[in-house]
Amino acid sequence: MSNRLRTEILEEEEEAAKQLVVEEKPRKKELPDNLLTRFLTKGVISTDDATRALPFILYLAMLGMFYIANRHLSENNIRELDKVSKEVKELSWEYKSTKADLAFKSTLTEVAKRADTLGLRESNEPPQKITVKEDAQ
Repeated sequence: MSNRLRTEILEEEEEAAKQLVVEEKPRKKELPDNLLTRFLTKGVISTDDATRALPFILYLAMLGMFYIANRHLSENNIRELDKVSKEVKELSWEYKSTKADLAFKSTLTEVAKRADTLGLRESNEPPQKITVKEDAQ
């Protein structure tokens, strides 16, 4: 009887293993129940349509990135132009004030005041003409 029990036990184990093998068939992966999966599975667009539209979607995303990069570059250029225009205005003001200062300092009275500090004075006598006579030889 012990053999018989072993064969029965082996048969029971084989049946249990078959049931396990049957039950262990890969199950279909369940998708999370969110808006996107509901839209793709039960909605207007099928998964095949979505994968066919993927290159176009990537193209639109790339165009969006180019648009954003272009916007950043143009804003940086505008900031740089504002900075340079302010610098030009400041240099223009400095040029005008230096020019006015030079015009003031080059007047006759200012030159006379500066020459007086060096010990030079303005002549009160009119200039004399010097004439040279050549000998007629």
